[in-house]
Amino acid sequence: MSEPAAMDATTTATYLNHRETRVVVLGVLLPLFMGSIDNTILASALPTIGHAFGDVRGLPWLITIYLLAATAAMPLYGKIADIHGRRFALYVAIALHMAGSIVCALAPSIFILILGRALQGIGGSGLSAVSVIVLGDAAAPKDRGRYYAYFSIVYTTAGACGPALGGFIADKLHWSLIFWLNIPLGLIALLITSTILRRLPRNERPHRLDVIGAILIVTASVSFMLGLNLGGNTYPWLSAPVLTLFVAALIIGAGFIWRLLTAPEPLIPIAILVDPIVRWSVIANSFGWSAIIGLNIFLPIYLQSVIGFSATSAGLSLMVLMMSLNSSAGLCGQVLGRVTRYKILPMIMLVIAFGAVVMLALWADRMTLLSFEVLLFLIGAGFGPVPSLCMVALQNAVARHQLGIAVGTLSFARNLFATMLVALLGVIVLAVTASLAPGGAGEFGGALPPAAAEAAHAFRRVFIVVAVCFAFAFAALILIEEKPLRSGEVREES
Repeated sequence: MSEPAAMDATTTATYLNHRETRVVVLGVLLPLFMGSIDNTILASALPTIGHAFGDVRGLPWLITIYLLAATAAMPLYGKIADIHGRRFALYVAIALHMAGSIVCALAPSIFILILGRALQGIGGSGLSAVSVIVLGDAAAPKDRGRYYAYFSIVYTTAGACGPALGGFIADKLHWSLIFWLNIPLGLIALLITSTILRRLPRNERPHRLDVIGAILIVTASVSFMLGLNLGGNTYPWLSAPVLTLFVAALIIGAGFIWRLLTAPEPLIPIAILVDPIVRWSVIANSFGWSAIIGLNIFLPIYLQSVIGFSATSAGLSLMVLMMSLNSSAGLCGQVLGRVTRYKILPMIMLVIAFGAVVMLALWADRMTLLSFEVLLFLIGAGFGPVPSLCMVALQNAVARHQLGIAVGTLSFARNLFATMLVALLGVIVLAVTASLAPGGAGEFGGALPPAAAEAAHAFRRVFIVVAVCFAFAFAALILIEEKPLRSGEVREES
């Protein structure tokens, strides 16, 4: 750890009291919800949008371009928040998110819609990242677990409600309302941000923005995902276009690594990742959240293509996952700062989630409604404590003035891996599900038609990949050192 970081760890910092912290946390939950729901809200509405534009080949990019743009922008927001303050960073994020939403709502073609989603992703990343940074300013590490549980609940609720809300709007109203909804929410978020965040302590420090690094990682990621999407579908895997894209991704990715090693202030600060607690917290959070994001996106597709659910019903079926994850995150967040061995419970629960995903894979072609909902409950309950542990351990290990960079790095890694995972899972299942004829799906508890059975086998591979992600997250949790959580002086109640 650097000398400033060490000094920060040993000196006593002043934080808000419980009442002030609760007000600030509640004030940033709306921006967090707005930034999180856009990850999944289009999952159930994609077929309707494709039909409206007469173009289905560009649909996967409506999900991945949002994640890519958000991935590149998150570390930049962390530094903007450290340079100019949390309120200014949220103003920028809300404005860009609203502008992107308007472009999407008025888009005359799928191409313009993709561009709008990119702009929306740049704004959405700030809504999520800065909201979590605010918690680091308000509460000491020892107390953050119970507050971060609120963030996990909102993040998961947004992810789970997204497919249901998007499916309902697409089925009953018009898909463009998905984007128009962000305008009044954005105005409310601006009003809340301009008042409540005045209470925050100020911890600004000078930083440089590594825009070149952001461009390099986006370009490398787009090249890689284009290769995945085109390979085995439009072109053979060993064809010149596909190989060129993969080689370009490799070369540009190497350029990104070189940039990290040589830039005065790289997009991802290597000095922060040198700390093993930060490194393993980032890895555990990235693998775990990516698995949940993948399930939120592909479970509705599984229910529609294999089981024959409508878009709305498929989205509503994920509510059990949301409720169990929220409950588990809330309960375990209250325990986190009150015990010495705070890793044990999250590790035990993650083993339960891993086992449930394995069973989901084994029963993909013979699932009953009861077994499906029980497994979703176990997955949510098992993963719930993990994000709080990762965030608290990371924030406990870095200097207070580096919170923005550290949280931006964690969010960057999570979104980057989620983007790659979603692209990989899409390659596994979209070619199979696209060939399903209307009415070709089966039903819970019954024998599946041949085409639906083939799709179920594809989803079995998806669930196995998700289980592997949970296994990597568990291994990273083992390697996180259980350092005592720091406390600090708290303002007296007024």
